[in-house]
Parts: sequence; C-alpha cells; structure tokens
Amino acid sequence: MTFTNDRPTTMNRIAIETGTQAVPSAVTALTRLSVDDQLAVLWFAYTEMGRSVTPAALGAARLQFAEGTLNQIKQMSHDEQLQVMRDLANKVNTPISRAYGLLSTNTKLAFWYQLAEWMGTLVVPVPSGYELSAAATEVLNAIQSLDFGQQITVLRKAVVDMGVDPLAVDA
Repeated sequence: MTFTNDRPTTMNRIAIETGTQAVPSAVTALTRLSVDDQLAVLWFAYTEMGRSVTPAALGAARLQFAEGTLNQIKQMSHDEQLQVMRDLANKVNTPISRAYGLLSTNTKLAFWYQLAEWMGTLVVPVPSGYELSAAATEVLNAIQSLDFGQQITVLRKAVVDMGVDPLAVDA
C-alpha cells in the first residue's frame, strides 16, 4: 500500500486554497472515485486518522443499533463482506443496505470505523500490495490536509449517503 504526499496535488491545492470549499471539494472528489477506490480511501483515512476519529464517531454514535448488522457481516466470507461494502457504497437495495440506511449519521460513521478496525482480522483486508490510484491518492492527501473538524465532516458526508433509505424506496 503506497501513497505519497511529496508535493501538493491539484486536489490538495484546491482544498487548501479555497478554505470553505475544502470539504465539498473533497467529498465530491471522493464520491467520483470508483467504489473500490472509495472503500480504500475510507480505510486509509480511518486507519491514518483513527485515533482522532474514534472519539468523535463513537462518542456520538449509538453503535448498538448497528451491532446486528456488523455481527452479520463478521460471519460472512471475505468475498461476501467485500460485496456488502460495495453494495453499501453503490446504494444497492439489499437487506443490509436498508438496515444501514436507517442508522443515524454518526452511527454510520462509527459503523465504517468498526469495519476498518476489523479489517485484516474479522473483515476482508485491503489486498497486500494494493496501491491507491493516483486519483484516490489525491483525495486521501486532500482529506489529510484538512483540519480535524473538516476531516470528520468529509467522512460523515461520504458515509451518510451510502446504503438505501428503506423509507424512501419505492415499493
């Protein structure tokens, strides 16, 4: 897993130079990535910023509402786990995506933090030797250049629209 921040990239410069536009720019760039790159950026962001994200995510979350879904994911094969994560990011209408859609924003943030914590042990790891694409590296660097509050906001905005809101789904 290789990524560098040797020099400011285009995305990084935009995020730094525009101030109030930093968060929307980072969120837009993140959501434009392929699903696998989005998942990788989330994983790297959570592992790189994990000590900071943990109290913010878990302190405001009611993770007990997600326990059943998280336990269900733990029991799956790695291929099934990866498919669930892809389905969440792609907003595929599945039972897990609908259960996720009912969670609060902070619980969604904590849900992904918990998955990141389990990756490599209980949940499918990022493949060894995996390298972020150039676009994903730019997004990660842009997120890392933000202050803590902005980082949390980007992560919240990235995960809030994942899954499917079962109350908004046409029958």
